[in-house]
Amino acid sequence: MNPRFIPVVLLLLLAVFHGQLWWGRGSVPHVTELRQQIDLQKASNADAKRANERLASEVRNLKEGMEMVEARARQELGMVKPHEIFVQISK
Repeated sequence: MNPRFIPVVLLLLLAVFHGQLWWGRGSVPHVTELRQQIDLQKASNADAKRANERLASEVRNLKEGMEMVEARARQELGMVKPHEIFVQISK
């Protein structure tokens, strides 16, 4: 066996592993891109969680208190209580 054979094989293996590090699956750029995607997804999840909490709070208010139902009916449907007079001023 040629004594130069082992260093050449080791250099080739080093080159293959180094290539995997920079261009293969799990490479440094690939991992960086995946981390950016994770950060974007976490931000999106946080926004969705806040929206869900707001909606859950609104549902809780609608279930528990009639004040919220009354306020909604007055604002969105223009409803009035008995013996009230509705006055609308237009410009």
